[in-house]
Amino acid sequence: MADEKTTSANVIEIGESAYAVDIEVSGYHLKGDESVSSGGGGLGPAPYDTLLAALGECTAMTVRWYALQQKWPLDKVGVRLTYHKENKQDIFTKDITLYGERLTDDQRKKLLEVAGKCPVQRTLEGTPIIKTGAADRN
Repeated sequence: MADEKTTSANVIEIGESAYAVDIEVSGYHLKGDESVSSGGGGLGPAPYDTLLAALGECTAMTVRWYALQQKWPLDKVGVRLTYHKENKQDIFTKDITLYGERLTDDQRKKLLEVAGKCPVQRTLEGTPIIKTGAADRN
């Protein structure tokens, strides 16, 4: 799991609904949109949906990485997440299921601890710098 990597994404409106966008990132193509109830067409996940999925993906991968490093008998990891605002505070909840009957209680405890250290979670808990500027029109 590398830290010192620059990732680029390109996002452009596509006109299929009021908010629909094409997303290209790391050679993958995704579609984003808002829900119909929010004025979109429901053609893809909304921004917070994608953020929540990124947190879950990173958590599962971090737990898997650690289990592989330790050669622990983790069969599968599942992450169920929720997001909401409460008193203007962003609240993320992660419930992690560790599959593997041969895992010890200590191993399970350590894997849950490691789950709280995934890079996306650390980014969300930190104070990232976001620089916004104008790009040349093509």
